[in-house]
Amino acid sequence: MQIPSKYEPQKVEERWYAYWEENDYFTSIPDDREPYTIVIPPPNVTGVLHMGHMLNNTLQDVLIRKARLEGKNACWVPGMDHASIATEAKVVAKLKEEGISKSELTREAFLKQAWDWTNAYGGVILKQLRKLGCSCDWKRTKFTMDDDMSASVIKVFVDLYHKGLIYRGYRMVNWDPQAKTTLSDEEVVYEERQGLLYYLAYPVEGSDEIVTIATTRPETILGDTAICINPNDERYRHLKGKKAIVPICNRVIPIIEDNYVDIEFGTGCLKVTPAHDENDKNLGDKHDLEVVDIFNDDATLNANGLHYEGKDRFVVRKEIAKELEEKGFLGKTEPYLNKVGTSERTKAVIEPRLLDQWFLKMEDLAKPALEAVMEKGEVRLFPKKFENTYRHWMENIRDWNVSRQLWWGQQIPAYYFGEGKDDFVVARNIEEALELAKARTQNDALTANDLNQDPDVLDTWFSSWLWPISVFGGILAPDNPEIKYYYPTNDLVTAPDILFFWVARMIVAGYEFRNERPFQNVYFTGLVRDKQRRKMSKSLGNSPDALQLIENFGADGVRVGLLLSSAAGNDLLFDEVLCQQGANFANKIWNAFRLVKGWEVADLDQPRAAKIGLDWYTSRFNQVLREIEGYFEKYRISDALMAIYKLVWDDFCSWLLEIVKPEYQQPIDQKTFETVIFWFEQNLKILHPFMPFLTEEVWQHIDERTKEQALCIANWPKTADFNGKVILEFEFASEVISGIRTIRKEKNIPNRDALQLMELSGEESVAPMDAIIKKLGNITEIETVEAPVDGALSFRVKSNEYFVPVTGAIDVEAEIQKLNEELKYTRGFLASVQKKLSNERFVNNAPSEVVALERKKAVDAEAKIETLEKSLANLE
Repeated sequence: MQIPSKYEPQKVEERWYAYWEENDYFTSIPDDREPYTIVIPPPNVTGVLHMGHMLNNTLQDVLIRKARLEGKNACWVPGMDHASIATEAKVVAKLKEEGISKSELTREAFLKQAWDWTNAYGGVILKQLRKLGCSCDWKRTKFTMDDDMSASVIKVFVDLYHKGLIYRGYRMVNWDPQAKTTLSDEEVVYEERQGLLYYLAYPVEGSDEIVTIATTRPETILGDTAICINPNDERYRHLKGKKAIVPICNRVIPIIEDNYVDIEFGTGCLKVTPAHDENDKNLGDKHDLEVVDIFNDDATLNANGLHYEGKDRFVVRKEIAKELEEKGFLGKTEPYLNKVGTSERTKAVIEPRLLDQWFLKMEDLAKPALEAVMEKGEVRLFPKKFENTYRHWMENIRDWNVSRQLWWGQQIPAYYFGEGKDDFVVARNIEEALELAKARTQNDALTANDLNQDPDVLDTWFSSWLWPISVFGGILAPDNPEIKYYYPTNDLVTAPDILFFWVARMIVAGYEFRNERPFQNVYFTGLVRDKQRRKMSKSLGNSPDALQLIENFGADGVRVGLLLSSAAGNDLLFDEVLCQQGANFANKIWNAFRLVKGWEVADLDQPRAAKIGLDWYTSRFNQVLREIEGYFEKYRISDALMAIYKLVWDDFCSWLLEIVKPEYQQPIDQKTFETVIFWFEQNLKILHPFMPFLTEEVWQHIDERTKEQALCIANWPKTADFNGKVILEFEFASEVISGIRTIRKEKNIPNRDALQLMELSGEESVAPMDAIIKKLGNITEIETVEAPVDGALSFRVKSNEYFVPVTGAIDVEAEIQKLNEELKYTRGFLASVQKKLSNERFVNNAPSEVVALERKKAVDAEAKIETLEKSLANLE
């Protein structure tokens, strides 16, 4: 194949991805090899590729491609989450644009609309992941609403119910008035918001006395059914057994006593609204209080809101405060910083609401999952710091509200046959339910038409907590060959913000349904932020178009850019400059390849410099390979990439290729050329997981390959011993070469002008690497001397001193003048620093780091003066 002059990712990437797919390199079926399995954190079916997805999936692809090269049976299962709240919101919005309300449709008609939307617009993100180079087994793509996935969810619900772990309860729940559904506690995000504390006067019945209550929600007084005081509060002891009158609605309510009331907060009196506060509900149950619900499901006020009926709660807050003030019930207001619960999905302010809901008992289920991470080490979290968060959540776990008031999702398999609160059965389908209902009622005349299925659906997380098991059919067929081969999976890569939503629950499910961990390692990525440390968001306009980045810099450039700045669990400060750095790296490798392939090869003896250089690179490669393996074991993926980056850019391109490069228009010997190609291929292998497109393109240009020889399925290099002595000798020699290059640069001595080098040896010698120094420094000879050389420029490397005679190469008089001027300036600078350090007030009062910096300046200046004086002495 002809080698293009430039690497053009846009032309390369689509071609190689199609080639990989055509040859089924990503397809996995159980065989005799060791499996390596990753399940993708299923993105929402509504989602499009953003920076978080790019980072997360790049990391997964790095791990899966490395495993594939290592000869493992690599299986990366892709898929999507049906995202009940988000998808239903999209469908409702689409219907609204068409002038249709959800309430006008039957459930079946709405679900048809939801499936039509999903089939038309859903799954875009999976196509976009191909652009990034993700090597998923696309034949295994799963959707949490697939028939078998839904059947798994229903089976689990039924089994847990019959174990006594799922129950129906009338509880205070978190209500999202925008999505019109309940949320679990973990889906509520608490935000600090500045509000007001309203001091309201409640008349005491039968007297002129008033009781003042402090509240942040004056609109809820219309649902008050008691006032509570602390029995130990002497200020209010006389009110025991009396009644108060709620302003505006004039409801007469009891004044009750309970130690729950904080004497120090507000006025020490508490309004009790059992329908709209969990703690008030507990007081209401304890004291047998009436429950008055004042809200509709969209958080507007209902008929109990009197003349405010139909108005939004926040509008009513302002209006009722004004009415209370006009009628003399509002004493004062004062600023108050309040923690407000908001919906993680819609951002709406949560409304506590009493509803019949389905709950899963979590306390006993959580214990094996807690032990697996914190005691047995069966599941490892990276970074380890997340273990404390995990422990806190699992030790303080609450029952999981698994029902949602939506239509898109798995409908709860509970079937009602009567009006009583316990008149229901739980079964996998209506046929089973009918048999159970007949047995319960002793009524064989019951038909399916007599049963009504619960209208709610299950929480989306109730599907995805089964993901590592259900994608392999492990719920419906627990002993099938796939689940036995691929489960437990190996690694999970995800974001820490779903540690509890998803990760912890999957661990719970793993031990409950298969009695083993779902995965061995969890790698938590950081959040992608902009360079000002702000979270990426559409509203800030700081979230770049992921596909446009790929278009501009190539997928490999973007992958490298993301990973070079992304340490595990730490936030990534994203800057497009990093993608440019990745693209530059791709160009560097491409140009290195074109250089090597451009050499003419001949039957020549191998030069000594080339042999030494290749021996050194052999050891250096094996040393770095060992480092890389260590980084992968610790999930320090960015460090692994940086090690490869430096090896390829610095050691291979900047050093080795310069060492072996033949003279201008001269051929290279066959042995050196073949060895360089070998190491080029080894470099491509370790770089392939990070830069799959570029490496495959170069690999296929190096030689004609069959489909069995593609880089995608090549062999990962095996670690081997390396010669540490050779590596140290080269490091020393490279510093000597750098010293020679510095002299050439400072004295404007052209590289074509040969120089002589004299070594005044300390503990080390350049002898083992002399051929390399001669070639790269254009040195005619290296001579060992016993004393400093007069009339020569010098530099030091460790304990050795090197001299370069310059007679004729430079203008000695001009150099002496230049050195004298620099010496004069440095002595003046040293004097000014010493003057400052001799000032006791400065030394005693300045910050210690400032004083230390000045002392360092003095030491550095003294060392520079010594070097300049030596150089002058040598020239004079």
